[in-house]
Amino acid sequence: MAKEKAREQWGSKIGFILAAAGSAIGLGNIWKFPYVTGQYGGAAFILVYLICIAIIGLPVLMGEVLIGRTTHKNPVGAFAKLTKSKFWMGIGGMGVVAGFIILSYYTVVAGWALGYVYEAIAGNFYSFSAPSSAGAHFNNLIGNPFWIVGYFALFMLLTMGIVFSGVRNGIEKGSKIMMPILFLLLIILVLRGVTLEGAAKGIKYFLHPDWSRISAESVLIAMGQAFFTLSLGMGAMLTYGSYMSEKDSIPGSALSIVTLDTLIALMAGLAIFTGVFAYNLKPDAGPGLIFHTLPVVFTRMPGGYIFSILFFILLSLAALTSTISLLEVIIAYFVDEKNWERKKAVLVFGGITFLLGIPSALSFNVMSGVKFFGFNFFDFVDFTAANILLPIGGFFISVFIAYYWGFKNALPELRKGAERLFEKYPVVITFWKIFIKYFAPVLIFFVFLNSVGLLKIIRELF
Repeated sequence: MAKEKAREQWGSKIGFILAAAGSAIGLGNIWKFPYVTGQYGGAAFILVYLICIAIIGLPVLMGEVLIGRTTHKNPVGAFAKLTKSKFWMGIGGMGVVAGFIILSYYTVVAGWALGYVYEAIAGNFYSFSAPSSAGAHFNNLIGNPFWIVGYFALFMLLTMGIVFSGVRNGIEKGSKIMMPILFLLLIILVLRGVTLEGAAKGIKYFLHPDWSRISAESVLIAMGQAFFTLSLGMGAMLTYGSYMSEKDSIPGSALSIVTLDTLIALMAGLAIFTGVFAYNLKPDAGPGLIFHTLPVVFTRMPGGYIFSILFFILLSLAALTSTISLLEVIIAYFVDEKNWERKKAVLVFGGITFLLGIPSALSFNVMSGVKFFGFNFFDFVDFTAANILLPIGGFFISVFIAYYWGFKNALPELRKGAERLFEKYPVVITFWKIFIKYFAPVLIFFVFLNSVGLLKIIRELF
C-alpha cells in the first residue's frame, strides 16, 4: 500500500479556476463549437447548449471536483478512499486509461497547430489562392511522417516540461500566464474580425437564432458538446479538484470554469466566421476551417500576416492547457498510488504516451492503410476514448454520487467553502441533487447511445 505523503495544493483559487478552465478550453472550443453552432441553428443552438450545460455539465463538473477535493487523490485513489469496491476503483482506473489514450492522439493534433505557427511566420499561406490549395498543403504536411512526428514530439516535450515542475510551480504558473494571453489574443482576433467589411454576415450566421434547425439530433449534439467540452469523465477535473483547498467554493469555481469555457468558444466563433464570411468563403468546412479555409482568410485580410501568427499561437495555447491536464491525470496516479517521484513519472509516462501516439501520427501517412474495425489507428483511439470511455466515466460518476456515496456524505463536503452561498441560495443544493441524480445519468446515457450510433439503430427499429 502506498505510503501517505504531503500533497501539493493550488496556491490560489484563481490558479485552480484558470488551470481547470484551461483543461476545458481546447481545440474543440476553437473549431468544433463554432462550426456546430452555425450548423445547428446559431443562437438557438447556443440556448439549447446552455441549458444542457446547466443540467449536465455544471452538476457533473461539481461532482467530479467534489470527489477529488474530498479525497485529495487521483481517480483510482479517490474511489478507493470512498469505497472498497473494485468496480468503482475500476471506473477510476478507466479515467487514467482515457487520459493515456486521449493525450496520445490529442497531442498529435496539437502538434499541427504548433507546426502552423511556423507556417504562418514563414509566410507560406500567401501561396494559397483558395481553400483547396491550402488543404492540399495541409495534406502534404501531415503526409510527411517527419513533420508530423517532429511537431508531436515538440508539443509533448512542452507538456512534460510544465507538468515536470509540479502543480503550483508548473501547472498553476503556466495557466496564470497562458490563459490571460489566450484571452487577450482572442479579443484581438475578435476585434479584427468584427471590423472587417462584410463581417455582419458572419455574425448573423453564428448568432442568428434559426429555430427550424433545432431537432432531436441538434439537442443530442448540444448535450454531447456540453459534456465533452468540460473534460468530464476522464478524471482531469477530479485530479485538479484533488489539489483544491476546502476554503474554496466548488459551485462558485465550477460556474467560473463553465463561464470561461463558453465565453472562449463564443468568441472563437465570432473571430472565425466574421473573417470567413467577409471574404465569401464556405463556412461549412467543419474542422477544415482551421487548416483549409482560415489560411486563405488571413492572406486576404489587412494585417493578416500578424493575425495568422496570433491565431495559431492561440490554438497552440488552448491545446497546451488541455494536454497538461491529461498528463497530470496519469502522473497523479503513479505519484499517489505507486509512490513515484513526480519528475521520474513525467519522464517515464510522458515518454510512454509519446510512443503510444506514434501510430496515431503515422495514421495519416505510412500507416494510412492499416484499419481497425474500419477506422485508421487515430480515428479508432479517438472513437474509443471520446465515444465510449468518457460517457461511461461521466455516467458512473453521477451514479456514484447520487446512489452509492449518497448525498448524506456528499453534501457536507460540498458545503465546505460555500457556506454563505448555500445559506443565501439553498435552492442551489436542491437543483444540484435533482440534476446529478435524475437528469445527468439519463442524458449522458443518451449521449453515449448517440455517440456510438446505437440511438440511430433503435430509432430505425421502432
